[in-house]
Amino acid sequence: MRVAEADILILPGWSDSGPDHWQSRWQNKLSTAWRVIQQDWNAPRRDAWRETIERAVLAAERPPVIVAHSLGGIALLHAAARVGDKIAGAFLVAPPSESALREIPAVDKDFLPYPRARLGFPAVIVAAKDDPYADPPFARDLAADLGAQFLDAGAAGHINVASGHGPWPEGSMAFVNFIAKL
Repeated sequence: MRVAEADILILPGWSDSGPDHWQSRWQNKLSTAWRVIQQDWNAPRRDAWRETIERAVLAAERPPVIVAHSLGGIALLHAAARVGDKIAGAFLVAPPSESALREIPAVDKDFLPYPRARLGFPAVIVAAKDDPYADPPFARDLAADLGAQFLDAGAAGHINVASGHGPWPEGSMAFVNFIAKL
């Protein structure tokens, strides 16, 4: 599949992705990409985020390919039970561990526990060995449970602006390789 043949749904995590974040840059560069806007970025509620994602997937005019960061990927896992059959693929970056999520008071604890059923669509989980919100065994185990491919991003932190990932060219190449196989 080529990017132009898909609706690329950008799913930011908690607090959204600012203009310098790689997700925002990809959204600006990919003609078929659009951001799924959550009603409250700073006090995420599982059901509200899940429903917003479900509506976005159903509204897609081309096969939807998800590009999620952090909590956006976890929200997608909750939505996948209802709309997974409509999703062409998912590129999930830096999912936070359940223990890290418990430590963020603003985030609805209904996101826990994470769904771990095998996904009905191809997926990749990209994670760093030094992510302050997750450890590599967590991301590897989650990928195995979901039937997703695991990509080790090395020492990349939370793969966001704070960890030095504005453009994130390595991520762009990994995404292009992923979507080409769909």
